[in-house]
Amino acid sequence: MKLRYKILAILFIGWVVSYLDRMVMTVAIPYIAQDFQLQPVEVGAVISAFFLGYAILQLPGGMLADRLGPRRVMILGISWWTVFTVITGFIGSLKPMLAVRALFGVGEGVFPAASWKTIANWFPAKERTTANGFMMSSTFFGPAIAPLFVVAIMSAWGWRAVFFSLLIPGVLLVLLLLKYASNSPDEHPRISSKELAEIKGTGSGSAAASVKKVSFAQVIRSPVAWQCFLIWFFFDITFWGFMSWVPSYLVNERGYEMVKMGITASVPFFAGTLGLILGGWLSDNVFANRRAFFVCIAHILGGIAMYFTYHASHELIMPIMSATGLLIGIAFGAFWGLPMSVMPPEVMGAASGFVNTAGQIAGFVAPLLMGYLIQSHGSYYSAFMVLSGSFFVAAIIAATVRKTQV
Repeated sequence: MKLRYKILAILFIGWVVSYLDRMVMTVAIPYIAQDFQLQPVEVGAVISAFFLGYAILQLPGGMLADRLGPRRVMILGISWWTVFTVITGFIGSLKPMLAVRALFGVGEGVFPAASWKTIANWFPAKERTTANGFMMSSTFFGPAIAPLFVVAIMSAWGWRAVFFSLLIPGVLLVLLLLKYASNSPDEHPRISSKELAEIKGTGSGSAAASVKKVSFAQVIRSPVAWQCFLIWFFFDITFWGFMSWVPSYLVNERGYEMVKMGITASVPFFAGTLGLILGGWLSDNVFANRRAFFVCIAHILGGIAMYFTYHASHELIMPIMSATGLLIGIAFGAFWGLPMSVMPPEVMGAASGFVNTAGQIAGFVAPLLMGYLIQSHGSYYSAFMVLSGSFFVAAIIAATVRKTQV
């Protein structure tokens, strides 16, 4: 196996652990809410608190990855968030829970841009979107296994044990990075000359030289950077609203018991895992010259599916939620073909951190907005319509993208 694929596997595991650590809260929160006697807006605040720390560290995390190297930044981030995951299990009231979840988000906030920087360093240009699609399939795989993981532990030992148990994967991930990863292929002692030539031949060399003078300031002054920022914001209103509230929706509005909720909440994210890989592959191999068009169509289909998710009958809820998860995954994979095709590798850490900040702002807003709409209207209807509408707004913005180079 080529060394860059092993690096990619470690990045995939890192994203799985990061999403597992953050998504256990969304599955456990219906039961934490019972213990803490929380209202829907307070539930939304607990979920959103993570994004406060997470969003603040997106851009600094990217700059640190560019300056210090992504390997060191990832190790520090994982160590930090693992500690605060364990601390979560000791919390007994709302205010300290909000503080700990925000600090937990700080650790996770430095990880994404560092991983994208690693992809940019380790993969030739023609493979980056496919590699990113595989890595980011963890965005759905982590939430897919989270309900099963949480229900298995919580039914036996309670919700606190879930957070204590996450110490183990965090420690193992740090050890993997320490032993096998490096900032770039040039620094790795086991890289072959053949593979190094493959990476440099299409991802560096003369092509790289032509973009070395492009600064981060120039990137964020370009219209396409802001278009990507806004598309990602509206995508993540839907993504995080759906992901954060599906377990509560199934328990509170559909009346599901714990085990049935865990299984049903997992299915759309398993479908999304396949969708994200498919979206990345299609972006590279079918829509390489029409990435914005692909992003537009994927978001329109996702918005339609989200509308029918709320209106599905009891018999159809599982297949329709699965279709929704698949289409959200395709839209996710389709989107990242845009910034990864226009952002020079030399500024990919900071540039991807800039774009991803939009998603984390949305991640902070979406759970609170959902909680407010649910509490004020007494149902999930208006909340789901907002999720559907946000995808259509993202599609409209994608339709305006014309520039394909920074």
